[in-house]
Amino acid sequence: MGEPGELTELVARASHGDAPAWNTIVERFASLLWAVARGHRLNQEDAADVVQNTWLKLLNHLDSIAQPEALAGWLSTTARYECLAVLRKRGREHLVRDDDLATSVVDDQVLALDTALLDDERDAELWTCFRHLPDRCQVLLRALMASDRPHYRAISEALGMSVGSIGPTRMRCLDKLRDLIGASGYTFDPRGRA
Repeated sequence: MGEPGELTELVARASHGDAPAWNTIVERFASLLWAVARGHRLNQEDAADVVQNTWLKLLNHLDSIAQPEALAGWLSTTARYECLAVLRKRGREHLVRDDDLATSVVDDQVLALDTALLDDERDAELWTCFRHLPDRCQVLLRALMASDRPHYRAISEALGMSVGSIGPTRMRCLDKLRDLIGASGYTFDPRGRA
């Protein structure tokens, strides 16, 4: 479960009927779906319908998910469409002209919550890849990240390496981390967004 590309593997296994893989996906993304439903200010019953319908759509489309690493976005978008369908059905949506600016307004709280959840997913994938680095790399990178101004002499003594080899070793460790991230299939944006 902790291998790079874990989400791709989970989706593949779930599409072949693996119940534990499906349950892991549900546990990982349930809060995202509920957040989308609550962001549309649906009552509990309607929100539950949205979440259930979104899971059903995923179940029906598991074989056709082209980028499993982008599953959070797929689920979020599908849940939004389900919310809008519920709102239309209940007659809560106000009709506006196509050129009305109100159609493009996004609830800032929903956007912030979506962003936070996607950031959490990105961070989880990054730490999964980090845990697959050799122990020495993990210890070195953690020591270097522990402070804005790391004390190379203390790190050198703690790890039993010369001060001059810390920088090159750090670069090799970061290269290994980049390779693991690349192998995971997860795309990281240099600005910090997945």
